Amino acid sequence: MSIRIVTDSTCDLPPKLIAENNITVLPLYINIGEQGYLDGVEITRQEFYTRLPEFDPPPTTATPSIDTFLEVYRKLASEGAKEILSIHISERLSATINVARKAAEQFKSIPVTVLDSMQISLGTGFLVLEAARSIAEGLHLKEILSKIESLNPRIFVFAALDTLEYLRRSGRMNGVVAGIGGVLQLKPILKMNQGEPTSDRVRTRERALKHLLHLIKNVQPFESLALVHTNAPEAAENLWKRVIAHFPDLPNPLSVNVTPVLGAHLGPNAVGFALVQKG
Repeated sequence: MSIRIVTDSTCDLPPKLIAENNITVLPLYINIGEQGYLDGVEITRQEFYTRLPEFDPPPTTATPSIDTFLEVYRKLASEGAKEILSIHISERLSATINVARKAAEQFKSIPVTVLDSMQISLGTGFLVLEAARSIAEGLHLKEILSKIESLNPRIFVFAALDTLEYLRRSGRMNGVVAGIGGVLQLKPILKMNQGEPTSDRVRTRERALKHLLHLIKNVQPFESLALVHTNAPEAAENLWKRVIAHFPDLPNPLSVNVTPVLGAHLGPNAVGFALVQKG
C-alpha cells in the first residue's frame, strides 16, 4: 500500500476497524498526578471514568512529541509507504496537529500531508475511515483529499454533558464555557462542525436528550449515525431507543466509549451522536 494513514487516539475508532483498514493510531497522553499514561493503552476506559471524580488535581492531557511522530513516520516508510496522510483532532481543541506539522516538515524520506480533521471523537474517525477506504480503492492522494474536503462539512458531533465542571476545571474550550455561562447546574450541549465548537444549554437532563434529538432532526437524512458516550452505555442505549422511535429504519449504530483524553474534559455520563449527513 503506497499511502498510509496516521491518526491519533481521539478518533475513537474501534480496534477492529483500525486493524481492518490498516490505520496507525498515535496515542495521546493522560496525566494523573505524577503518572503519565498512553491514552487507550495503559489505562482502561472503565477504570479511568470510575476514578475520574476522585482525581485531585484533575487529570491533564498532552500531545505526543515530534520525535514520536517522526518514529511512526519512519516505521511506515520502512514498511514501503510512499506517502503518509496524517489526520488529527481539530486544531481548535488540541496542539496535536501543530506537532504533526513540525514533524512532517522535518521528515524528508517520503511526503507527509498533515490534515486538520476540524472534528473530535468519531467526527475525526469518519474522515479517517473515508481516507483509508479511498486508499483501498486505489485513489491517489489528491483524489482522497478532495473526497475528504467534500465530506467534512457534513460531519457533526453533538453531545450532552452531565456537568460543566470538567470542562471548566480542565481549562479547555474556554470560549465554549464562556458561552454556556456560570451556572454549573446547567446541562451543556456541545456541538462540533467544520472546526467550530459551539454550545447550547438546558436546565435538565431530559431537556438535554430532547435537544439532541432536535439537533439530529435538523441535519437528517444520515449517511452514518453513531453513538458516543463517556462510560455511559445504558444512557446511550436509552438514547438510541428515542432515536428509533423517530427513525425506525436506521440500522443498529456503532457505539463508542469516548477515550479518556477527551473524557478528562467532558466528564463521565456524557452521551451524544457523531453523524455524517447525506450529501
